[in-house]
Amino acid sequence: MTEIRTPRLILRRWTDDDLVPMAEINADPEVMRWIGDGSVRDLEETAEDIERWEEEWDEEGFGLFAVELIASGELIGFAGLSVPEFLPEVLPAVEIGWRLGRPFWGQGYASEAAHAALEFALQDRGLDRVVGIAHISNTASENIMRKLGMTPERDVNHPVFGVPLRVYAIDLTEYQG
Repeated sequence: MTEIRTPRLILRRWTDDDLVPMAEINADPEVMRWIGDGSVRDLEETAEDIERWEEEWDEEGFGLFAVELIASGELIGFAGLSVPEFLPEVLPAVEIGWRLGRPFWGQGYASEAAHAALEFALQDRGLDRVVGIAHISNTASENIMRKLGMTPERDVNHPVFGVPLRVYAIDLTEYQG
């Protein structure tokens, strides 16, 4: 089982116990405002998401980690890697992403988890390039991408929802660890 420990977090594969807390995160309109068209997701949709994320682990050898607080054992969201199939113009690519529950914002958890996921991508999985994709108005996510050493590559529109997106990228040669 793939697991990464940071000073405050455990990044790990998904379990059945993660469904309800992740569904609660996905049901928060403020959390979901930058995802797709901003729609919240219910329990059934979250179960389908987790199943798809686990399938990606099996197919690709990477995926989205469940992120747990070491101090409490509480699921706070996810961070990890996926293939951004929703944006064909950047393919082939591997995207880094994260989603945390609102009570866990502003404490550095997203940066800590994203840094661990990027290191996993470039050092453990041997990827030579990782992209990050964010709504242009999502300054919090763009700030994390810059902290990771990623640089803006291009602006595009979401092919389904039409919202403006910014694509960031980092190559292994640029990675500082």
